[in-house]
Amino acid sequence: MNSMTPVTRQEVLGLYRKIFRIAKKWQSASGQIEETIKEKEYIINEAQTLFRKNKNVTDPKLIKQCIDECKARIEIGLHYNIPYPRPIHLPPMGLAHKQGRMLRHQEKLRKISKPIYLKSHDEVS
Repeated sequence: MNSMTPVTRQEVLGLYRKIFRIAKKWQSASGQIEETIKEKEYIINEAQTLFRKNKNVTDPKLIKQCIDECKARIEIGLHYNIPYPRPIHLPPMGLAHKQGRMLRHQEKLRKISKPIYLKSHDEVS
């Protein structure tokens, strides 16, 4: 965070505060109190984990990618009323060879086809 511009730092802190405001007001889709509490805890824990994990990121491109991912996850969560990342459906790797160029090509395609809002999810969960 030390090489961030003041504007970027404000944006990141603003997103962090926004997530906590969302968690405070969150109501689960089912309307059940237990579900709501569980989802609120998930939102807070996920935010704390990801923000702590990325606090030492200094590359402006990576910082922008993290900010974009955060914004996307907020919008998707609010739109679908689901705090968890939405699953993606990629073709299985069953057609690729077990080694070599075709496997690397298949892995590359899977990596670049992953939506922005799931970039950090696999690393943390």
